[in-house]
Amino acid sequence: MNYDRIMIRYGEMSLKGRNRKHFVHKLKKNIQFMLRDFEKIQIESGWDRMYIVLNGDPVDPIIEQLKNVFGIQSFSPVIKTEKNIEEIRAAALHIANEVHSPGNTFKISARRTDKTFEYDTNGLNHAVGAHILIHLDDIKVDVKQPNLNIIVEIRQDAAYISGQIIHGAGGFPVASSGKAMLMLSGGIDSPVAGYLTMKRGVGIEAVHFHSPPFTSERAKQKVLDLARKLAQYSGSVKVHIVPFTKIQEIIHKEIPSGFSMTATRRMMLRITEEIRKKQGGLAIVTGESLGQVASQTMESMLAINAVTNTPIIRPLIAMDKLEIIQIAEEIDTIEISNRPYEDCCTIFTPPAPKTKPKLEKMEQFEEKVDWTPLLEEAVHDTETIMISARVQSSTADLDSLL
Repeated sequence: MNYDRIMIRYGEMSLKGRNRKHFVHKLKKNIQFMLRDFEKIQIESGWDRMYIVLNGDPVDPIIEQLKNVFGIQSFSPVIKTEKNIEEIRAAALHIANEVHSPGNTFKISARRTDKTFEYDTNGLNHAVGAHILIHLDDIKVDVKQPNLNIIVEIRQDAAYISGQIIHGAGGFPVASSGKAMLMLSGGIDSPVAGYLTMKRGVGIEAVHFHSPPFTSERAKQKVLDLARKLAQYSGSVKVHIVPFTKIQEIIHKEIPSGFSMTATRRMMLRITEEIRKKQGGLAIVTGESLGQVASQTMESMLAINAVTNTPIIRPLIAMDKLEIIQIAEEIDTIEISNRPYEDCCTIFTPPAPKTKPKLEKMEQFEEKVDWTPLLEEAVHDTETIMISARVQSSTADLDSLL
């Protein structure tokens, strides 16, 4: 099919008023980043549409990349013509002829934002539909469930004709709402939380706690592979690998067993808070789902949250496990998360963790140890790795979008 451009529809971004320009700019920048391998394309942005002019670049691989770009409600490969009924008919017939087989049905879906055009929408439907009926054998009109829906948009500058509407990822452009630190374990929940956070326009950097020799290099690689899956929606993800062995051993030794999980989470949150400050993040994201495990009760979250005033984003808080698994399957992280390599959240797990830990008691137990130098050492020794959707060693950086 000789499409010459792709029309992008904004969807939820269209609800924005005076600051829509900001979101459109971010979306354009993100698309440029995601399509950086296609050297011929040009991107034209407008108030309610964006166009990718192909200039000979192949349409199919570009379509696959666009499916993962947040901020796009839908898009269509289109043929652009003058606002001339004969050119519009010819383009529509060309599209219909490319996919036609005996017994097919079709309809014309016309939209006219330029009200000065000589045909209204019903007139366009009839004029273009009749042309196809005359020139193609064994084809019928079906306005309810057609095999082919030909979309004709009459806009101020030109006419745009397409044979398909492709659903986009929706939401807002990544980094249009700032940046947050994702506490990324090797489990099912946190990658889903990262995905949903990016969908709301937040850029993410991942923080992972690594406790060798209790956790292996394969557990670390598992997290990097999860980050690469998330990078498909942003181009790249920065991963901060925190050495956590020393702190975890001291918690295991000094904190009563029932409170050790709460103490572990509190230390993780304190470290993530420091990394957030260094990286310019505005919030912390977790994969917590209310009541799923002992550390995710209301009482536990109250005791854990007390170490920071930073906003904690919990996209999964009201989801059940089946809902989370369904999204994990859709974004293709489930198999990686199910690899049998333990992360530091699963080692030293107490036999009977407190589900309603008292903050006062927790603070009393922690007073036995001067945690500050330990936390500072962990932050200082943190390893940072840039993960690209394409190549792990890529230096491409989402910071350029923030």
